Amino acid sequence: MSQSLFDDDHTGFGRPPKRTRPRTKDRPDYSSLPVGRVVTIDRGRYRCLVDHREVTAAKARALGRKSVIVGDLVRLDSDISGTPGSLARIAEVEPRRTVLRRTADDDDPYERPIVANADQLVIVTALADPEPRMGMIDRILVAGFDAGLHPILVLTKADLSSPASLVAAYEPLSIPCLVVEPGADLDPLRRQLADQVSVFIGHSGVGKSTLVNALIPQADRRTGEVNDVTGKGRHVSTSAIALELPSPGGWVIDTPGVRSFGLKHVDPDHVIAAFSDLYEISANCPRGCTHRASEPECALDVAVQQDQLSTPRLESFRRMELTTTW
Repeated sequence: MSQSLFDDDHTGFGRPPKRTRPRTKDRPDYSSLPVGRVVTIDRGRYRCLVDHREVTAAKARALGRKSVIVGDLVRLDSDISGTPGSLARIAEVEPRRTVLRRTADDDDPYERPIVANADQLVIVTALADPEPRMGMIDRILVAGFDAGLHPILVLTKADLSSPASLVAAYEPLSIPCLVVEPGADLDPLRRQLADQVSVFIGHSGVGKSTLVNALIPQADRRTGEVNDVTGKGRHVSTSAIALELPSPGGWVIDTPGVRSFGLKHVDPDHVIAAFSDLYEISANCPRGCTHRASEPECALDVAVQQDQLSTPRLESFRRMELTTTW
């Protein structure tokens, strides 16, 4: 009788046996590895600064896609010499203090982390060429408050237009507002940035990279012009980069220009919590209160009526809040 195929000792056709080793919950301990700061990312390579030495690294496969962003503090192994042609490995990402995120638009469910471990959000807006858009400023502010960052508003090109109306619009929110023009003294801005990690964000063409070059002359960031037809800036910075400030120290993270800022990811409670006076008053709001002007029993309106809160401050907060889809 002929032998059945299924009785043949070679029916496995050389397939490797299944692994029988039990899985373990024990994870490798990377705590003794040196820590580097991710300063920029280019085509799957991560430039990290380790003890003032620049190291190029690849990411461990176990970390997954988009798990490492500019500003991350990472544990590195393999070759961390930084010599030409050497390649280190990012074995682990340290817990992040803060993460600035955005979505492509308000209907996009996917968050896009921009930078990690920043302290301040520097919103750079031109007073003209291109014209300022308060809606965009408000959206970036909302994302910054949600991330737990301290915002600073920097108004550029003051030689082309008066900053008075824009300064007045944000004064009730108690946000530091600095006005600069070509050749202006940048010492007030330097004092704001000292010993902090500050992320610069704004439209293309507003002067972010020009400011960075003035603050850090060796940065050599590319700058671009505004399109005469569309009134929009041209993208010249294609990736975020972290740059160390000279004395007294600190970091600046320059980011590519943005043309939209979705807020699908934002938790509204994080935003009002950034304003201690408003947050304390909102504790008296009914459950589920959105703090909008249409809310019949919002404690913020009661506080205005009782002169415990100024009308301009509440109106400024609500203008910012209405940029979201809550």
